[in-house]
Amino acid sequence: MKVTLTVNGRQVTADCEPRRSLADFLRQDLGFTGVHLGCEHGVCGACTITLDGATARACCLLAVQAEGAEITTVEGMATDGELHPLQQSFRDHHGLQCGFCTPGMLATAAELLRETPSPTEAEIRERISGNLCRCTGYQFIVDSIADAAKKLNPRDAP
Repeated sequence: MKVTLTVNGRQVTADCEPRRSLADFLRQDLGFTGVHLGCEHGVCGACTITLDGATARACCLLAVQAEGAEITTVEGMATDGELHPLQQSFRDHHGLQCGFCTPGMLATAAELLRETPSPTEAEIRERISGNLCRCTGYQFIVDSIADAAKKLNPRDAP
């Protein structure tokens, strides 16, 4: 069956088996390889994307369930070749680690900063607690998100 989505601001339509996961559809059929598959049970957070403005685990959804949705993957965060401030902060503070968890961490962090522009360290840790980093680089990731919050909201910085 045909599935039509808006991914990173571009409408795409592709054939899809009804039982195909959204993560596999995005990664293998549409080429958005920033969507990573880790546990395939929604536990590790590697497949986290933004779906209609909220984060979602792409491995736990069928592509057909996302018909008509707006999706942002890590590939859609940069603008005109410029890294999103969160991406730049991850780069500057060694938050990238091996990079496997990074797309999911970035989607989660972006949602956090939309909802809580100046989060405390405890709020950052709580929010990313559903995303697993195989490298255990959590302190660098927390530092990256805190720094991005300051850059995105300089008036709110402590």
